[in-house]
Amino acid sequence: MNGKTKIFLEGIIDVSPLMVPVVPFGIIFGVLAIELGFNAYATMGMSIIIFGGASQIIFLQLFSGGASSLVILSSVGAVNSRHLLYGAVLSEHLSDLKLTWKIIISYFLVDQAFVVSNDYLKKSKDENKHFHLFGAGVTCWTIWQITTFLGIILGSIIPEKLGLSFAIPLTFLALLVNDFRKLINVIIIIVSGVVATLGYQIIPFKAYVIVAALSGLLIAFIITKFLVKKND
Repeated sequence: MNGKTKIFLEGIIDVSPLMVPVVPFGIIFGVLAIELGFNAYATMGMSIIIFGGASQIIFLQLFSGGASSLVILSSVGAVNSRHLLYGAVLSEHLSDLKLTWKIIISYFLVDQAFVVSNDYLKKSKDENKHFHLFGAGVTCWTIWQITTFLGIILGSIIPEKLGLSFAIPLTFLALLVNDFRKLINVIIIIVSGVVATLGYQIIPFKAYVIVAALSGLLIAFIITKFLVKKND
């Protein structure tokens, strides 16, 4: 086994435990997409092209709610903007890679792959260390495509009258559970939720999602600045 293959397999092994919660998430996406009227090709296309669980769920939520294309694109872009931070953090470790490899790595860079590979890249001096991130990313991609496909199959079987659209907000609530452990996160969530609720009927073009997100960011900025000054 050569060095590249070994590092690639290490990436697969390291990210595998994080795939457990991805499985139901991917299945839910596939089921909901079919229930909301997307065909199998469009659903798989989203998972292949977008390849971002939260972004795809948000797309379904806004599309089913009649949001404009501008709002949908802006919201999906805002959610995916965290990848700019991921890229900035990893750039110092991957700066010597060829452009082709940078493009490949950027496509497979998702939350779980970043979590396990960031520490590895910091510690490793191997010139092929990017294969760890590649292995982790390919694993995430494969699991996401398989679970999406399973969701498509289940979505075509489950009766429409069950109305599984409620699974979208429940899925996001599940993602927020860990954030409730910190007071600052609770405040941000409450502010964003209140703004979204109040703006649902009065903000045009279904832009209440963007306004709520910006409100949360503003509150986070203010609180962070206050805490920094207090510590000084």
